[in-house]
Parts: sequence; structure tokens; C-alpha cells
Amino acid sequence: MANLNAGNGKSGAILVVGGGIAGVTCAIEAAEAGFEAVLVEKAAYLGGHVAAFHRYFPKLCPPPCGLEINFRRIRNNPRVTVYTLAEIESLKGSPGNYEAVIRIAPRFVTSACTLCGECERVCPVEIPDAFNSGMTKTKAIRLPHRMAFPAQYVVERSACPEGCRLCADACRYNAIGLAQQETWKTLRVASVVLATGWEPYDAAKIDNLGFGQFSNVVTNVMLERLAAPDGPTRGKILRPSDGKPPRAVAFVQCAGSRDRNHLPYCSGVCCTASLKQAAYIRSQYPEAKITMFYIDLRTPGQLEEFAAKTIAANGVELIKGKVGKVQEQPGSRDLLVSAEDVLKGRKIAREYDLVVLAVGIVPQTGGLPAGVNLDEFGFAADGNPGVYAAGCVKRPAEVAVSIRDATGAALKAIECVAGRAHHG
Repeated sequence: MANLNAGNGKSGAILVVGGGIAGVTCAIEAAEAGFEAVLVEKAAYLGGHVAAFHRYFPKLCPPPCGLEINFRRIRNNPRVTVYTLAEIESLKGSPGNYEAVIRIAPRFVTSACTLCGECERVCPVEIPDAFNSGMTKTKAIRLPHRMAFPAQYVVERSACPEGCRLCADACRYNAIGLAQQETWKTLRVASVVLATGWEPYDAAKIDNLGFGQFSNVVTNVMLERLAAPDGPTRGKILRPSDGKPPRAVAFVQCAGSRDRNHLPYCSGVCCTASLKQAAYIRSQYPEAKITMFYIDLRTPGQLEEFAAKTIAANGVELIKGKVGKVQEQPGSRDLLVSAEDVLKGRKIAREYDLVVLAVGIVPQTGGLPAGVNLDEFGFAADGNPGVYAAGCVKRPAEVAVSIRDATGAALKAIECVAGRAHHG
């Protein structure tokens, strides 16, 4: 069985920072090639954003299938050591001989947890559910989501009332330890792979598009959860303001991307993701009007065919032009979208029930060790022998590309362990 929060990395181990799809792939590939892999993830579970997706393109597969296979591979491989709720405090050394100090936050729940749910039932505190992008509430003690790995409850201790022990008193298995403290571990590793992933750009910073001001303006990440069977609406895409089915939906591309005031780069996957989500809407509402406002339709490589088929099959109206403003109509809470129609040389204003902002990918480099090379846009870059980047912390990428990139990073790390440091 894989080690969960147990032991120190051996001198020839590969340290993987980040437990999303890229990090999980990298650790598994290294371990199955015969090398020790230590996987460090700051969240309480593995899987990252992919765990929250409804489908991923181009095959529109449900992520639980692929993730469960990978989690089984981790469980069955003793060469993988997993630390959740963990971050890198420091990293020093050279290829073949790194010393990493990791800080592990307390979970307040031990492996004796049976997922009986008694603790959650008696908990008096509700907090925003980050897994559902804050659209629902969850208890301060909870299973992070239904497929969480490790399958173990966790406590948001900062939200608990002083002196509250209701969850611990309700647990017949003595699996709750509210006195747990932070711990630190020092790991000796030969190479490091940075796979800390991405977060969506904060749409509230784009004040002309109405996010945070109007409830029927949502992000692409939120729509994934609305479409998911275990999401806030049990898979039914509904308007947040009144729970009604949308009759007209606008997708606003490059929401903050390719904009010197926000993200100057293209996030690469947003156009394809919006077309995928248009298919979600069409499957639920055959008569709905679906419009995509875009600057350039970018669906590179093999995604071109997926895009063409999706547009044709789902009757998506494409309007080349940047959206200038989104306003809410008094009373109905419908949304007035003002935009350019470049190909027809005019400005237009249309009403929609729901507006979906295709926000861009922001690399998560805040928890990376000092000295990591970053490019002009803040993405991690290879450069130091023995330290490699993989997945969306390196460049915006779809799931399949991130998996291939992670496999390549695992090979570089293995070469370093074998004494052949790879220089980028």
C-alpha cells in the first residue's frame, strides 16, 4: 500500500510538489519505474481542479474514472509517499542531494475515521464550500468531496467556536484529535518536480463584466460545478438568482485574458472549455440560445475537430468581438451584454439569462521554494538542473497535455536520480 503521511523520503527519492493531475501522474510514473516518489499537496485531498470538473475534453470523459484509476495505482504502490495539507518550507542543495523541509498542517482527524458522518451531523458550523466555488455551504468538519483521496474527514479548526468538542464527543471511533499541532519533516531527495497547478483569475477584478455584482454572472469554473451530478444543483444548470432554467446564455471569452490590465497572455484552453460547456447546456435545454463572444477562436491541434463538431452539433452562435459591459436589468435580473460585432462592423446589445465568464489560468507559484525560475508571465520554468516544472504551473494546458508533460518531467527527474542531470 502507498504510504500516507509516513516516513522520510530516501536519498534517491523524487519530490513532487502539488497533487493535481500533473503531480499525481508524475509521482505514479516515477514510482512505477522503480523510484521512490514523495507527493506533497497543500489541500486535504489529491486531484486538484480536475476532481471538480464535470467532464474534460475532447472525449468528454467524467474525471472520477481517470482519477480513481490513479488513486488505485497510488494505494497499490509502496514507493509513493503522500503528504496532504503540506507545503514546502525550504529547499536547498543540488541535483542528487536536496534537503526539503515540509510543513504539515493538522487534519484533526486520524486514519481511524470510518466516514460514518456522525461528526458532521452534530457540527453547528457552516462554511463556504470551496469545492463548489463557494456556491454552497459545508460543515466545519467534512469529507472534502465524495471522491476525496485520502477518504478521510478534515476539520476547519479556525471556524470552530471556542471550546466546541461536539464532533469529538460524537465519534465512537476516537478518530478526532482536536489537539493536533503542525509538524515538520525533513526529506532527502535527489530531484524535485513542481506541479502546483493553477487557479482561475479573480473575475471580480474585471469590474465591467459584473461578476460579484450580479448573481447571474458566473465563471467557467462555477459552471463546471453546476453541471456536475454532485454539484450545488445536482447537475442541473440553473440561474443562481432564482433557480430557473436559462433560456439564453452568453459565453464571454478572454475574461481578463489577453489584457494588459489583467492577464496579458492567452490561457489556451478557455475556448474549448466554453464549447464543452455549451454542449452541457444544449443537452439540458434543446431550445436555449447560446452565444459565444470571442476575440479569436483558439482550439489548437487535435482540438480543432472537437471545436468544429461541437459548434455544429450545438448550434452555438459565434460573435467575434470583445464584450464591453454587462449590466443587470431591474426586476428580471436578466443581463444586458454590450459588445462589438467586428465582422459586421457594429455594436450590439443583447439580453441573456445567464452570462459565463471564461476566466484565465493563473499559475500557483506562491508556495514554491525560493530561487525557482519564473517567466515573464509568472509561470515556473525549468532552468535549475534537478528541479523541473510540469502541468499548468509551467504553461496553460488541457488535461491530456498536462499528463504528457508530467510524464516528461518524471523522466527528467529519473535521469537526475540516475546521475544524468537534465538541463531544461
